[in-house]
Amino acid sequence: MKNKYESSFELILNAGNSKSKSLMAIESAREFNFQEAESLITEAAEDLKAAHKSQTEMIQGEARGEKQDINVILIHAQDHLTTAMIMLEQAKEFTNIYKMLKELKERG
Repeated sequence: MKNKYESSFELILNAGNSKSKSLMAIESAREFNFQEAESLITEAAEDLKAAHKSQTEMIQGEARGEKQDINVILIHAQDHLTTAMIMLEQAKEFTNIYKMLKELKERG
């Protein structure tokens, strides 16, 4: 059984990695490096999946009657997860927008 902070820290780590990769994907797309952007989006999605796994484990534990302490670290972890989810969607959208901009630019 994990200690009361371990799952929260796993969530923070994976969600933070996902958010960072999403931001890097936007930067790559801004430079019209779409292959790198899409690769980073894929990696960000995998990190987000790992973060969701940590969250799911906490939820399932609670459902089994394992009391989950609500503390600042858990709240912080949930904030990271929410932000990472939003950032991944933004990275996808920005990549599409930059693709359109490049296309328009090439048309002259």
